[in-house]
Amino acid sequence: MPEPIDASHHQTNEAQPGRQSPLVSVIIPAFNAASHVASALGSVLAQSFGDYEIILINDGSTDRDQLEQVIQPYISRIHYLTQENRGPGAARNLGIRSAKGEWVAFLDSDDAWLPHYLAEQLKFLRNDPSLDMVYCDATLEGDTNAVGRTFMQVCPSSGLVTFESVLVEQAQVLTSATLVRRRRLQAAGLFDENIRYAEDHDLWLRVLHSGGKISYQRQTLLRKKVRSDSQGSVPGALLAGEVQSLKKLDRELDLSPSTRTLLAQRLRKIQADLALVEGKALLLTGATDKAYESLTRAYALSPTPKLRAILVALRIAPRLAVTGARFWQRRTPQRRRA
Repeated sequence: MPEPIDASHHQTNEAQPGRQSPLVSVIIPAFNAASHVASALGSVLAQSFGDYEIILINDGSTDRDQLEQVIQPYISRIHYLTQENRGPGAARNLGIRSAKGEWVAFLDSDDAWLPHYLAEQLKFLRNDPSLDMVYCDATLEGDTNAVGRTFMQVCPSSGLVTFESVLVEQAQVLTSATLVRRRRLQAAGLFDENIRYAEDHDLWLRVLHSGGKISYQRQTLLRKKVRSDSQGSVPGALLAGEVQSLKKLDRELDLSPSTRTLLAQRLRKIQADLALVEGKALLLTGATDKAYESLTRAYALSPTPKLRAILVALRIAPRLAVTGARFWQRRTPQRRRA
């Protein structure tokens, strides 16, 4: 039976008297983050709840000198770890293995919590001691056409959080908005370091499959920065990561027949989306033969009248199809996944 959380009187940056370890370990992976990590660190140090430790992991940044100069004012209040560049999952795993808290709070280096983030997340968990994880909403900022909206307005969560609801994105988790039991992460096997993109989605599915209980609250407690130069902004990267994850989960997890069917449907959809993204990118470069192959694959997985028209155009007038695609790109604002 999970132990109840006593977070009612932690209001300083000192551990509770008698507690050998902090209640919360805050883990911040940093890759080329010198320009924005101070905001993330400042938002943690401004928390109204204070029984935490901060673990900052430099994931092989090329701006190491600048990064270490920026974090120098904070160095006495954080645990600073370094590793060769191995991706955000590996960086977070290093933090988890070094953590002492019962709870782990993830924060990306370009995001920032509101001052009552930890207090409100712990309050929510205290109201249901059976929970292993909670996530909240966030205001979107930066390079996105959704500026001013919240994450849950763009990527909704509805109903109970189950393996199936996360699989089909009926419940969508923002990693910087999570607070999760450390032992539950360990039981699920931590982040898969072979997956560079969508590695968090992969872990939440395994947390649920291993018996973890997840819920969410609709309070907006985070400022989420969307950046066009982030690791996850590479076209198709998140889709490719999800394909890799779903194939692995299909091989390794003991799923019911209905859940395995749902996973297969989801995999087919993501593979179609990825082929479409790749085909469009190839079309814009003028590689019409390769674009035709990718778009044919997308059509086979998910046939639509629009895709069929593009394929016909590529067969009959490939150069005109390229010109049309480039014209459409100039006329259509780029939409980025929040």
